[in-house]
Amino acid sequence: MSRILADIVAFGKQYTRSGISMFFAFAFPIILILIFGAIFTGSGDVKIAMHVQDLDEGPFSEAYMGILRNITVIDLTVIPSDADFYEYFESEDLNVAVMIPGDFSAQIGLALTGNSSAAGTVLVYGDPSTTSYTTVTEIIDFTLTNMSQALTSTTPVVGFRTEIPENLGGLTFMDFFLPGIVGLVVMTNTLYTITSICAEYKTRSYFKLLATTRLRKHEWLLSKFMFYTVLLVASMLLTFAVGQAAFDMTSTLTPLAFVFIAAGAFLFLSMGMLLGSIVRDPESAAAVANAVGFPMMFLSGIFFELESMPGYIQAISKVFPLTYFNDGLRATMIEGDMNTALVNLGIVAVMGLVFFVLGSKVMSWKER
Repeated sequence: MSRILADIVAFGKQYTRSGISMFFAFAFPIILILIFGAIFTGSGDVKIAMHVQDLDEGPFSEAYMGILRNITVIDLTVIPSDADFYEYFESEDLNVAVMIPGDFSAQIGLALTGNSSAAGTVLVYGDPSTTSYTTVTEIIDFTLTNMSQALTSTTPVVGFRTEIPENLGGLTFMDFFLPGIVGLVVMTNTLYTITSICAEYKTRSYFKLLATTRLRKHEWLLSKFMFYTVLLVASMLLTFAVGQAAFDMTSTLTPLAFVFIAAGAFLFLSMGMLLGSIVRDPESAAAVANAVGFPMMFLSGIFFELESMPGYIQAISKVFPLTYFNDGLRATMIEGDMNTALVNLGIVAVMGLVFFVLGSKVMSWKER
């Protein structure tokens, strides 16, 4: 028994010296429970944003608007009746909006008098790949069904139809998921790797050895940037090809998408260089990279729609560079929104430059 206890103590000391082991034993579950707890426990306090335009303003549309106002989980915003519905949708950057047409009450009146071809029809307009669109559609379906049953127990007199913006026509969920996957691959292949490499080179005095060669620090960094840019471009092309073949995606690989890959590689390499230069050893580097990377994975809009999260989570997501990378890539590959894509590209480039400057100042080839 004494030998067993002695081995437990020895192994315990060895285990606790491992930063990565301690991270996955204690820090990792805490990070996960905080992230998912913030997302899901706070979701009950989040109201569903619903933008509705009433062009009818008749008795039945007023009654329906009253039904929507009485649903406590809805944050109802009334679109002015004199506003162009489609222009409002674009200017407010909405995922979904609802329009009650001008003949809504008249059509219901005709249906109630026995006209079988008449019915009040509400328009649900938006992006079907988002959870907000799905949720709003379910609410509209439920409320209209109840309204119809309250008016007549026979033929339904109200219903809804859906319409998708022209720039989103033919797109599937996988089209919207692809940029997030590309962003995740860019981050994990650069941030995690270069953080560990810098920490290992510093610990083993490889940087001191490199300082004796003709290779300069900026040349070493440039070589890593070029390698990962080529690697990640190849990865994106392969992922895109598989997605096209397996899921019949219709998103587009634009020239700006390749620029995003280079900017993303530069950003996360610079971040990894900074992190790897301030930690003590490779195992601590892996723990730090995970502590930084995991929140970005789940709070940058890859797996969960940011609009459905609590407000403070949305605010936190604005700090993460992966959020801007994903948004910019979606803007150029899916929405064809060059202005939004360029704004996000600029943010990614500036963040990358900041991390590069900080990392260059901290990183020294003369450390033992």
